[in-house]
Amino acid sequence: MELAEFGEITSVVVSRGGEIVLEQHLDGEPNALRNTRSATKTIAGSLLGIAIERGLVPGVDARVTHLLGREIGDAQKDAITLRDVLTMSSCLDCNDWDDASPGNEELMYPTEDWVGFALGLPVRDERTFSYCTAGVVCLGVALERALGEPLPDFAGRELFAPLGIDRWHWPQTPRGESSAAGGLELTSRALHDLGRAHLERRLVPSAWLDDAMAAHARIDAETEYGYLWWLRSFGGHHSVFMTGNGGNRVHLFPELDAVVVITTTNFRRRDAHELSNRLLVERLLPLVS
Repeated sequence: MELAEFGEITSVVVSRGGEIVLEQHLDGEPNALRNTRSATKTIAGSLLGIAIERGLVPGVDARVTHLLGREIGDAQKDAITLRDVLTMSSCLDCNDWDDASPGNEELMYPTEDWVGFALGLPVRDERTFSYCTAGVVCLGVALERALGEPLPDFAGRELFAPLGIDRWHWPQTPRGESSAAGGLELTSRALHDLGRAHLERRLVPSAWLDDAMAAHARIDAETEYGYLWWLRSFGGHHSVFMTGNGGNRVHLFPELDAVVVITTTNFRRRDAHELSNRLLVERLLPLVS
């Protein structure tokens, strides 16, 4: 399949009913680890769901600063819950889509203490959706501390190893904490297998996925947000999906029993997500619908 018009697409994997109908590695690297960018957030959310079922975390209403062991004496910030972070609706003045936001992720990355950066942000009055990577950093570190082990070790045992995934790279913060912000690297087939496991309600608790894949916040007229999952229809078919910078995607289409993976390096293109949307609707969905 010729895909040059969609920019730097590195791979596509499409399955229906568990059968691969298309797997194409346009860079010739089927074993390459793909930088999933913010799709990492969704996987971290699933690990939280597993931890809650195991009784390792009290639930989504647990307070983030309490789990961090870092209560700061600010009533609003100390009241932030995991649910607030999962739905991108905390009180933190943090918006990665606004270059002028004090919580924009690009201001966090040069700092030494990413959790401290987040907890030091001003608060906002509105509690509507505001895409905040710094908040998810706090979630990941809080989860790691509740687990009492490195987050990648937990992920390897609970998610990756059961699917035969034996290669991955999980990035860290400057302080050596596992980062749930983005940058987890997995092969294209591993991304597909994780998508298929979620679609088939394997490994991650089904009750958690019911909540995680339900709409908790509205982004725009077409798109809603669950617990670090995106919800939108494409070509008339409902999808819940992981997504990251550059248009990297893992789409689940429950009614079609289909999974679609798109990996790209369109990181500097403003139209990257639109390119992935077009690729999905024009070329890949027709293979399974």
